[in-house]
Amino acid sequence: MKLSKCINVKNSRLLLIIMMIFPWVSLPLLGRRAIKRFLPATVFICLVVKIMNIIAEKRKWWWFYTSVHSKIKGDIPFILGPYFISSLWVLKMTYGKFPLFLITNAILHFLFVFPGGKLLKNLGIVSLVRINSIQLFFILLFRAVLLYSFQFAKENINLGRTEGEVERS
Repeated sequence: MKLSKCINVKNSRLLLIIMMIFPWVSLPLLGRRAIKRFLPATVFICLVVKIMNIIAEKRKWWWFYTSVHSKIKGDIPFILGPYFISSLWVLKMTYGKFPLFLITNAILHFLFVFPGGKLLKNLGIVSLVRINSIQLFFILLFRAVLLYSFQFAKENINLGRTEGEVERS
């Protein structure tokens, strides 16, 4: 029997709730400094993702069949769960090493788009409609570069402030 036939809407919702909550267990392992350092970039990219998902919904790039609640869009568990926490982790582990950052994101996005996308479609959670998997993969890579760029700009602005404060003393 196929996995998709064993999973009904109620179980899909439970899976989304678990997927949204489970990554947060690792948050204390990040450390306060890393959270404080990378939180602005992570919040920024999550807002960008939400805006992109609004555009995607209007253009029917993908479609969410299941959500945790009728008043909560289906993308919210993905954004607030694995995407938010993995953005913090990837920045912590790879920031300052752009090639490693890009390779890490390429691997994670490949796994999400190809085997993950097929699984999510079979579970009746989400499927691509007017874009294909390769296009989604490049959208995700673009967002990763945007995340890194925001963090880079933030740190250079902060570095400029720190140097300016030292010069005034």
